[in-house]
Order: sequence, then structure tokens, then C-alpha cells
Amino acid sequence: MQKRLILLFCLVFPLVSQAAPKAEYWAMWDAHNPDSQATFTHHSWQVLLDKYLQPQGQHTLFNYAAVTEADKKALDHYIRMLTARDPRTLTKNEQYAYWVNLYNAVTVTLILEAYPVRSITKLGGLFSFGPWDDEVVTVAGEPLTLNDIEHRILRPLWQDPRTHYAVNCASLGCPNLQPKAFQANALEAQLEQAAYTFINSDKGVSQQGDQWRLSSIYKWFEADFGGDKQGVIAHINQYRDIPLPQEVTLEYDYNWDLNQLGN
Repeated sequence: MQKRLILLFCLVFPLVSQAAPKAEYWAMWDAHNPDSQATFTHHSWQVLLDKYLQPQGQHTLFNYAAVTEADKKALDHYIRMLTARDPRTLTKNEQYAYWVNLYNAVTVTLILEAYPVRSITKLGGLFSFGPWDDEVVTVAGEPLTLNDIEHRILRPLWQDPRTHYAVNCASLGCPNLQPKAFQANALEAQLEQAAYTFINSDKGVSQQGDQWRLSSIYKWFEADFGGDKQGVIAHINQYRDIPLPQEVTLEYDYNWDLNQLGN
């Protein structure tokens, strides 16, 4: 019996690890108030980013080992402050900043709860590849997973490929956790900067002789980046200082090691 379970795990795990959720519209969250004057400063989140996030080469790394108990409580309070609010009462830009900051703050919390850990993929149940399908917060009475926030709210409602540069999965291969909390009045500039930085880093796009290696996000979420190889290249070339050739052989790679300071 034990051998059969191990064999099943070996067969299923590679499929789980390579699967990318599709964007799935969730009507409940497709509402906003364009006349709302409510704003969030996300100040508490910014204080933690300033204190523990540090640039190192092409990465920004989080000093999980140094986070104090007081700051863990501050992070928990920030998340509870967000989830106490129904984002559907906000403007679209406020909503977007709300969801992205909530996603990133919860991800950091999950790592802190499990730390030390080598990779976020080690979190979750026995047959889970990471914690993305675990219910982690409740908003407006609805239990949500990280996959809900990214693939059932952010991606389908905004249909902006730059969302992939905004949400962070606590991994070296991921677009960096941004040093500034997302703010409704600065979204366009923040998203543009996040896209530019990632695409011009080796973990986004790199060349080795005649071979070009892209982040696996362009394979997993090709539908968001134009739908095919040429669409991906066109998206990349909007931002890349050295354009990617139109006729090129592409390879894909992703580093799931934790984005911790001291790697």
C-alpha cells in the first residue's frame, strides 16, 4: 500500500507542479463604486517592506529570519484591516491595489509561519505543490485562497498581463516583491516599472548564444501574454532594452528557491 502511494505521488506531483490555473471569472467580485472616496495608505505593509526587503543583484530578497514578533503581529493586523473591508465598495484602482497587497502580505505571512523553509512549494498538504489552494483569508464572508485572488479575481477582472509582475510567490524565479506597496494613485507607473525590471533581468529573459531562455510564466500564462509565441515576444519587446528576435528558439526556466536574504 505504501509503495502504491509513493508511486501515485511520483506520477501526480510533476503534473501538479507544471499546472497553471486558468483565469476563471467570479461574478461576486465584479462590482465597484466609482464615486468612493475611501483610500488605503498601506502604510503598515510599506514599513515592513522598508525594513526587511533588500535588493541583491537582480533580486529583491526578504529577510524572513530577522522579522520580529512585533512585526509579525503588525503584519497580521494589516491583513485583518484589509479583510475587514469589502473591496467592492471601492474604486477599481483601490481594489486592484487592495488585492495585490493582500496577496503579497499573505504570502509573506505563510512563509513566516513555516520558516525556515527552502521553498514555498514545500507548504500545503502532502499532495499539494505549495499553499495556493489553501483557504487563507475571508473577505466579505467568502473564504479565499491565493489562487482565488490571482486567477478568479485579478486576472479575469482586470485582464492585465502586468498582474504577473505584481503578485509575488516568494521565489527567486518570480518577479520581485516590489519595494513599494501598490497604491491606487500610482498603479500605472508601478506596473510599468515592475514589468520593465523583470523583462530586463536574466530571470525574465536571458540569452545564451543562439538560445533564449524565458521565465516559465510566459509558458504557463501564454494566454495572458498574447496567446502564442509571437504574442509573448511582442509583449516582451514593449519593455526590453535589447529586443527579442521574432524568429528564435525559446526555452523556459523557473527557480522555486525561497527569496530569502542570505541565499
